[in-house]
Amino acid sequence: MAGNVEKYQSPGKGNGLRAARDFAIGELVTSAEPLVYTTCRGKNSAASVCDHCVCRSEKLLRCSQCKFARYCNSLCQKKAWKDHKRECLCLKSIFPNVPTDSVRLVARIIFKLLEEPNCTSGELYSINDLQSHFKELNEDMKEGLGHLAATLEQYLKKEIPDSSKLPPGFQTLEYFCKLTCNSFTISDGEMQDVGVGLYPSLSLLNHSCDPNCVIVFEGTRLHLRSAKKIPKGEELFISYIDVKMPSHMRQMQCQRQYCFTCDCSRCVSKDKDEDMLSGNEEASREMEHSLTKLEELRSQNNLKEALALCKELIKTSKLPNKNIHHLKALDFAMDLCIHLEIWEEALQFSLQTLGPYSLYYSNYHPVRAVQIMKVGKLQLHLGKFPEAMITLKQAFEIMKVTHGRDHGLTQNLLKLLGECEMEMKTT
Repeated sequence: MAGNVEKYQSPGKGNGLRAARDFAIGELVTSAEPLVYTTCRGKNSAASVCDHCVCRSEKLLRCSQCKFARYCNSLCQKKAWKDHKRECLCLKSIFPNVPTDSVRLVARIIFKLLEEPNCTSGELYSINDLQSHFKELNEDMKEGLGHLAATLEQYLKKEIPDSSKLPPGFQTLEYFCKLTCNSFTISDGEMQDVGVGLYPSLSLLNHSCDPNCVIVFEGTRLHLRSAKKIPKGEELFISYIDVKMPSHMRQMQCQRQYCFTCDCSRCVSKDKDEDMLSGNEEASREMEHSLTKLEELRSQNNLKEALALCKELIKTSKLPNKNIHHLKALDFAMDLCIHLEIWEEALQFSLQTLGPYSLYYSNYHPVRAVQIMKVGKLQLHLGKFPEAMITLKQAFEIMKVTHGRDHGLTQNLLKLLGECEMEMKTT
């Protein structure tokens, strides 16, 4: 990290990070491993994620003691034991109940501080320096944090029977707030959430809805990459949220979760707000409401019923593809078709998403790269080799910037391009 970035006081934003040298588009600015992390067990497919390396697998070994943690193999289990040892006893004591991700992560912070009291110092920022914004929360939010603190107390009973055994000066509510404002969601190659981690020094990065950097993960390692040309001394920005939302929704999320109001150029100009909510206003609201029902059906694994409803909504809403609620329905339909192995329909739905994704995500955005790659994989699977070659090359042009050529996903994409080229030569 040293030599590439430096901490400084950002005007109107407090602490920030700025470039300590010039960066071209697509350079690795810095990377880091988390101080602590945990898998997102509350997600639909979290049980298929290794608790050590966060890789997906359908065949994971389960911890024989807590019956909760899962690992790729005995090597991952052995490497995880240092962090899992005390957690294991706590999980075992409350089995079959499962604490929330945030409760498990705060517990891991506590165990870390007890075992390594000097681990708080980051290269540029420490865990003690992280802002909590606790005083700015409303009473309902504070009450919710109180419930989490009570849950944590019960969860830790086996290892920490009373507050006198906590790290010196540890304030539980403050740390729950610190996680809310400073943790990073760890995603896999398909940009699906697999975990939550704390990377103290990179918490200095401020937000913009039009950022000059992007974050991707390889396992638990966070990579910060330049998405624009960045001169020395310019502040480094990432987006804390999904920018595929109108400015008022982005503002609400930034205020609710991070306690600030975004004043970036996109929010000031309300850039693309009309596009995002285009079409009949009532139909748009109805589609937004119906997406909740689709989520419920998918979570209950009623995939065929969910797909039938999704197709009906898409057919009857008559909303343009760029309407964000209609776009979400198209994404739903594509994913459901893929799970049900209805490949032709999956491709048709996916092709309709490419225009809006290009509109709402900058030229170099990892989400756009992954979406284009999905389309190319479908075309390749269906034997549409010339189309697949064009699409996969488009994905590569973005991914070599957002992920870098050495990233595992980029390497997989290059293999697909090679496979497509071979197929074209033999047909």
